[in-house]
Amino acid sequence: METERPNLLLVDDDDALRQVLGRALEKRGYAVIAAPDVESAILLAQECSPEYAVIDLKMPGPSGLVLVQRLKELDMETRIVMLTGYASIATAVEAIKLGATHYLAKPADADEIIAALMQTEGNPNVPLNNDPLSVERLEWEHIQRVLGENEGNISATARALKMHRRTLQRKLGKKPVRE
Repeated sequence: METERPNLLLVDDDDALRQVLGRALEKRGYAVIAAPDVESAILLAQECSPEYAVIDLKMPGPSGLVLVQRLKELDMETRIVMLTGYASIATAVEAIKLGATHYLAKPADADEIIAALMQTEGNPNVPLNNDPLSVERLEWEHIQRVLGENEGNISATARALKMHRRTLQRKLGKKPVRE
């Protein structure tokens, strides 16, 4: 007798990543439902109430943070991993505060994602980084924090940072500096 596979909502605007990761998660026993954006994901979640979700942070339209909040409103028990190529302390904190179980920087493989979904407690033995953040990384973190405070509004963020809007857009278009 086959047991029912748990539903996992996979949301990423990168078609190739969504397909490859979806297949890898299906091979590991999940019934994967996939969406390319927040709006589609909300509709799917309302239909199937996923037990697990893997959500990209940065997508066209609303960010993955909006989806984390919405999924938690639909079902507080949904375990969510935020996955991003634009990791920052500010977005990690917000994702966890909104209800994400874990936050992973891309690239992350299916086994890392499943381990993050299954982690139920914090790890007091996580290795600490003794090196200070670079000036470029500190700038990126500060911009992300102010952007979050302005609910993603680039014009308001540029005014708050006393920066030209196009300069801010150029900085946001770059990949974050690795720690």
